[in-house]
Amino acid sequence: MNFPEELKYTKDHEWVRIEGDVAYVGITDFAQRELGDIVYVDIDTLDKDVAQEEVFGTVEAVKTVSDLFSPLSGQVLEINEKLDGSPELVNSDPYGDGWMIKMSIGNQAEVAELLTADAYRELVGA
Repeated sequence: MNFPEELKYTKDHEWVRIEGDVAYVGITDFAQRELGDIVYVDIDTLDKDVAQEEVFGTVEAVKTVSDLFSPLSGQVLEINEKLDGSPELVNSDPYGDGWMIKMSIGNQAEVAELLTADAYRELVGA
């Protein structure tokens, strides 16, 4: 499994890439493997403020639907439109083209609460 060192992680299996005062968010390689084939990504929080750990959307796999939890408080600035026609990008490239949202960072202190790659690896037993 892949756990890029430059990313931050949550106990709910989201990853976060910080770029200045914005963050890109997706689900981890571990999460997509657990879910199986992703068939639909539903995110309806564009231009809305979300609180840390609040649900910002759902991801649907063949056998289950799973909530997506915001790793930080902030506003959802952009949704990855590629996922509308190609939700399988979450499986094939979870840290690249499979990203889900771009959001503003409302509280920089929350970034320090996120897990490092090593801490996340330990959490999932990898």
